[in-house]
Amino acid sequence: MKNNIHFFCKEEFIRNSSILEKIGLRIREANNFAELNLPVIPGFAIDSDVASSIENGQIIKYIKPFISKVENKMGKKYNAETKPLTLKIVISPNLIITSSYPALHNFGLTKKTLQGFSKMVGNEFSNNELFFMVKGLLIIEDKILKIEGKEKESAKINSIVDFINGKINKSVNEKDLEKLYELVKGILPDSFFEDAYEQLDYAISRVSYLLKIDEMNDNDTAIGVSAMVYGNTGNTSCSGSFYTRNIINGDKVLFGEYFQNTFDFTGVKGKDITKIDKSNFAKLDKIARTVEDHFKDIRHIRFTIENSKLWLVDQRDVLNKSVKSEIITLLDLHERKLVDDKYFLNAIKPEQLNEILHPIIDITSTKGFKKLVGGITGAPGAAIGRIFFTTEALLDANKVAMQQGLDTNFILCMKATFAEDVKAIEIATGVLSSEGGYAAHASVVARQYGKVSLVKPEMKFKGNKITIDDVTLTEGDYVTLNVPHYGSPEIYIGKSTLIEPDFASSGIEKLIQIAKKYNKEFHVRVNADNPRDCSLAKKFGAEGVGLCRTEHMFFNEKRINVFREMILSDNKEKRAKSLLRLKNMQKDDFYKILKIMEGKEVTIRLLDAPLHEFLPHNAKEMDDFLKYLKTQKGYQKITQKEIALLCDGLSEFNPMLGHRGCRIAISYPEIYEMQVTALFESVYSLQKEGVKVNPEIMIPIIMNTEELKTIVYGKKIEGTAIKGLTEVELQVRESLKAKPVEYKIGTMIELPAAALGAGDIARYAEFFSFGTNDLTQTTLGLSRDDFNNFMPDYTQFDIIPANPFEILDPNVQELVRTAVRRGKMTRPDIVMGLCGEQGAVPVNIEFCIGAGLNYVSCSTYSVPIATLAVAQYFIKE
Repeated sequence: MKNNIHFFCKEEFIRNSSILEKIGLRIREANNFAELNLPVIPGFAIDSDVASSIENGQIIKYIKPFISKVENKMGKKYNAETKPLTLKIVISPNLIITSSYPALHNFGLTKKTLQGFSKMVGNEFSNNELFFMVKGLLIIEDKILKIEGKEKESAKINSIVDFINGKINKSVNEKDLEKLYELVKGILPDSFFEDAYEQLDYAISRVSYLLKIDEMNDNDTAIGVSAMVYGNTGNTSCSGSFYTRNIINGDKVLFGEYFQNTFDFTGVKGKDITKIDKSNFAKLDKIARTVEDHFKDIRHIRFTIENSKLWLVDQRDVLNKSVKSEIITLLDLHERKLVDDKYFLNAIKPEQLNEILHPIIDITSTKGFKKLVGGITGAPGAAIGRIFFTTEALLDANKVAMQQGLDTNFILCMKATFAEDVKAIEIATGVLSSEGGYAAHASVVARQYGKVSLVKPEMKFKGNKITIDDVTLTEGDYVTLNVPHYGSPEIYIGKSTLIEPDFASSGIEKLIQIAKKYNKEFHVRVNADNPRDCSLAKKFGAEGVGLCRTEHMFFNEKRINVFREMILSDNKEKRAKSLLRLKNMQKDDFYKILKIMEGKEVTIRLLDAPLHEFLPHNAKEMDDFLKYLKTQKGYQKITQKEIALLCDGLSEFNPMLGHRGCRIAISYPEIYEMQVTALFESVYSLQKEGVKVNPEIMIPIIMNTEELKTIVYGKKIEGTAIKGLTEVELQVRESLKAKPVEYKIGTMIELPAAALGAGDIARYAEFFSFGTNDLTQTTLGLSRDDFNNFMPDYTQFDIIPANPFEILDPNVQELVRTAVRRGKMTRPDIVMGLCGEQGAVPVNIEFCIGAGLNYVSCSTYSVPIATLAVAQYFIKE
């Protein structure tokens, strides 16, 4: 038995690794203090080999020598009438478990020692502590009785605990003590209040018996015994706790409170730890630095100063620290060479970066708010605003708010969003929808623009009201969205306040800089179609633009009606006039994006969205379009009915598999011709300025070789011709008398037919970009906007392992691997990437690298996440 008891104090710690595995987490944490030569409260551990097999009367002779060592360190005597030493028992499992054992404090308080203890801490407190000791042991007895099925005896124990609870922290007098002694007769040994050693021996044996019969114990739990210290023994005493630095912003300053002449500070307002006397502050600060450097992390430390002597009670991990504080701490350690690049990068989970890339709620500002929990995270973050149920209503409200100096925070609240709603998402702080999920249009666009998106399937729309659970909201009401990456989303009914992200002080730029040392073989690009997103993505480390959705550029209110006019034109001449105006607009966009991304690849995806998405979808849009058309030559007499008929003529039953992408280019080649002309006019303008550009032209929704070949090189048949994109570039270059610029033409692989035919397609495509949202839809036959209606049923019965619009499905992966293999057989130097939010998920990144892809491309705010995930992959390899 004596070989299973292990002492620790400032000057002596447990070194043997096999023993450390047997003393449990709580004792190991205390031993860490001893290992660092810090003033830990002395004690000893009874290791797990024997902790659950100790019988009454068996242990005391073995622990007496260790108690003597504790006495020597504390300057007190156990079982003494003056300055008695008291002890606590710690139950120390090897892992953190959900169930907890009670606090077992103040062993050594007997009828003989109580008066001497009272002289140290006061009569009222000493009586309370004796009650507290008995309560802890009775809870142990109650747990034992419940396991043994002795409900009657358990009820008796609980009635005594109720009596104790009614007295604790109140004035406990001599009569109360006598009543307690009487109540526990027959439950505790007769000698329990007579001899401190027999009291301790009995307590340890009962704890041991509980461990023996408790199913929660896997025979890996130890029992610890250590001295008690008290922060209420006078003006030179105090208790407190602190974090080794600020857990919100990472400032290297102690963050906590202390409580002068106080033992139990529950419910007591303390003083800022930095206001403690200089001598003790210096000691605590030195301890904080030592502990933090040892654990390479922020720690929480409890301490007690008893009669001017500092003792450390315990230390633990900090679960509620911000990601910013974690990164700042790691950077501090990194700069002082206490951790290397690999440790620094592996210490942060990629998804954690969401917290510092988006605002977070000041939780104190939500007090008293109704809270609705649940939903599907579309794009993480926090947002506040007034809800509006249509794009038009939101845009109108924004206009009024700007004119009158009112709050311009809005949340777009719709069943689902479409391409025409992008302009509202861009203005809004967040999107609340009821259809779709992580891969829905609202979620994808929200992530692109750094907005918050929450899908709430149970949300019901009726007129100008919505109902969620038992809450009804009217258009214009304030809500607060709290959408974490981990955990359940929340809607607070009301206007709270936010803590905005501060990139400059977050340490994220340094993290990206270090991560990119390991990312030389694989890159992260951005999905962006405006200069703002490109600038921010470049700051976040994006190695180019992997997807520029050109259709988003046309939804600007100054362009949309011009584009609608082009769509509804009944001949090429009219269409050409509209396209000329659009070309100049798009040229400006391309110029700015290419200039920002100087020297990096910029992949321009030509028009992909079905044409019907651009047409008016409600009365207001129709009215605005009619007013616009009447100002254009040849349309002065057009009626709303005529426009509606033209729009109806373009409607489709299944537009996502209909007239979209390259299919539009076959029917209306002048659209792609306009876009490519705008692109190369901007390219050659930048060439004159000495700006190096790397444009890539991407053709969407290709299903076979002939489609791509026709669009790239053109085709003439029976008096009709389609001008190839290479010919368009040549005409622009010759007209501007410019020197050739290297560019690539490639395609999106988003249909199974394209993946299987990749070998032939690679004859005309210099790069592939896997559009895995559509590839998942067309492979599995699932609609990304409707799948979440029945996804819970599939996950409940384990029919699918994960959301296929977040984690790539095995069959989609196989198609990607097939396309890579066949594409490289035809064109060994072909460049391949994956564009879409699936590209920011670490497990998908691992697949992409293994499959032989060269890059992933994701939304602006996902770039740092993907960059870190790539670095972690190569570090692991």
